[in-house]
Amino acid sequence: MKKMNFETTIKYINILLSRKHPETFNSSWILKHAPSCYYFIRKYVRNETGNIDWDRVTHALQKKHQWRWVPKRKPAKSFAYQNQDEVDAILNSYRNKLHVFVISASRTDRRIWDIISIHLVRLAQHGNLSAKQEFMKLVGYTVDEWIERSSSLSRWKGYDNEIQEQVEGCIRRYRYTGSFFNYVYRTLEYAARGIQPFYAYSLDEPLVIDSGKLKIENIIKDSETGEIGFFKML
Repeated sequence: MKKMNFETTIKYINILLSRKHPETFNSSWILKHAPSCYYFIRKYVRNETGNIDWDRVTHALQKKHQWRWVPKRKPAKSFAYQNQDEVDAILNSYRNKLHVFVISASRTDRRIWDIISIHLVRLAQHGNLSAKQEFMKLVGYTVDEWIERSSSLSRWKGYDNEIQEQVEGCIRRYRYTGSFFNYVYRTLEYAARGIQPFYAYSLDEPLVIDSGKLKIENIIKDSETGEIGFFKML
């Protein structure tokens, strides 16, 4: 094998996966079948918190191999803790890139969004509540922008608690190293199909097209209960 660097490491793993064609693989599989690649990754491919950056590795693989990646199971219950230093180590590396959570206009912006998000999500999955809180705040800017710009997500307006539940679910479930940006968007898009949107309307609008009557004309007040309601249209 040529002198090891990130590109040659990824190339060799791709070749090995194509040759052996495992149904799934993880870091232990790489250690067993390509120990030199594993030791290079362990030494040189680290994220801001000092952990091996397997997300960077798998993202660089050919797409046909990426979906086979199955990371090692984490403990059933992660010990919850607060550690802002871990969060700051990530944010300080991308401090001048955080605008991508407000406007992601290009593929490059979305990739940076993914990198920052996945780092925070991995910390949150290991129990760091500070990372979860920071990600929820940042992704809130993105979701607000989506709601304003996307007709398929506009019906989420007014459902802040439900949005939070959906995003927290994405944090818990995320295992594959594909685009987390797309994963959150698609999750909200699919879930939005069952949401009844809030409609703002004027009482001066027609109740029925060409009916000649206004909504205000069809409102009555029950003399006994005092409740406001609409005439039933016959």
